Amino acid sequence: MEGLEFYILDDELWCLHPDGNNEQVTERNADLVKRILTIIREYYPEAYKDLTKWYRKSAANAPYYQFLIVNRFCRCNFGNLDSTKRDIEPGGIFNFERVNCPMRGECQHEGIVCHPKFNSKLSDAELRVMELVYQGASNNDIADTLYLSPHTVKNHIKAAYAKLGIHDKAEFVRHAAKHNFFDK
Repeated sequence: MEGLEFYILDDELWCLHPDGNNEQVTERNADLVKRILTIIREYYPEAYKDLTKWYRKSAANAPYYQFLIVNRFCRCNFGNLDSTKRDIEPGGIFNFERVNCPMRGECQHEGIVCHPKFNSKLSDAELRVMELVYQGASNNDIADTLYLSPHTVKNHIKAAYAKLGIHDKAEFVRHAAKHNFFDK
């Protein structure tokens, strides 16, 4: 997916394409909506599940239903026009923004739809180990910190690499940074 920038203009969602073209995002943008929806479903399943419940009354009209899900996700995460990073980079990497929202801090969807957690496909134990790997800790330091045996640490690292299709620490660090695994 090419680099896309989303913004709100006159309370409507718009998309700026890399070629400079702007278009209002509606249910008629079926290809764009489906590509974004696929990424949401795969990498942000909690947000997808929440949004499908939120808009279930519109499910009979699939193009409109899919648009509503993508529209809300984009409004909650990409509503500001900026020139620093594209909201969706080539390869489907999302760069979330802190969008101005009158419900900030009160919304039941915050942390689920708004700035959702990336689905890394790793268990909680693997994530704890891999966060320390990401920070540069040695296997022995990780074992001491988490009260695990060095063998268990090595197995968690091996399992995480296998799940992510990664072969070494440098590749993992790049992958984790690219996908904001440990962005708090």
